[in-house]
Amino acid sequence: MKSPVLDAMLDSPVLPELIQEAQRAMGREQRLREKFYAEITPEDKWEFIHGEIVMHSPALSRHLVATKGIFKLMDAYVQVHALGVVHIEKAMTSFPRNDYEPDVIFFGSAKSALITPDTLRFPIPDLIVEVVSPSTESRDRGVKFEDYARHGVGEYWIVDPDVETVELHRLDDDHYPAAARQRDGDLASDVIPGFTIPVRAVFDESENLAALKKILG
Repeated sequence: MKSPVLDAMLDSPVLPELIQEAQRAMGREQRLREKFYAEITPEDKWEFIHGEIVMHSPALSRHLVATKGIFKLMDAYVQVHALGVVHIEKAMTSFPRNDYEPDVIFFGSAKSALITPDTLRFPIPDLIVEVVSPSTESRDRGVKFEDYARHGVGEYWIVDPDVETVELHRLDDDHYPAAARQRDGDLASDVIPGFTIPVRAVFDESENLAALKKILG
């Protein structure tokens, strides 16, 4: 993993001091993370990002409509074809440094086999959907975008309910190439084989119902 920051540290005459300070910082962060795990409950919607606890406020209706729209179609398709597990909100996914609660997540057969009825901290998903809002967009397009790519999330869907667009980012090595913001047409997943839905079905409830009927046959 090539990094300009790491290259600069390796070239620095104070490399040992930098390493020591980084170790102290990571130790402090790990203690905060353990406290976070001890205090979190299934009723909370919190995330742990770079040593900070992020609490989520209630969502607008259009955010909930888009989240539910994708979940209904993805969950129905995955169940019909026995492809794994889909969860909506409040499923905490643990990455090496951070813990997130994405809006919709999909686990293929291999990872879904690791999930039990008592699972509270889930493995890294195969596909993640984030429905952005003004308060979350910088993280959804920033730290989460990089973290998801670096740790093998095969697809990352970014949904903007304000302008009714979806970006479907497919993993290429350890990054997501730029993806078009789709307002119409179809969304076709590579991670969930055969799963194709109209963009409008994410935002329009009548279109969603028609797509759901098609999935259920």
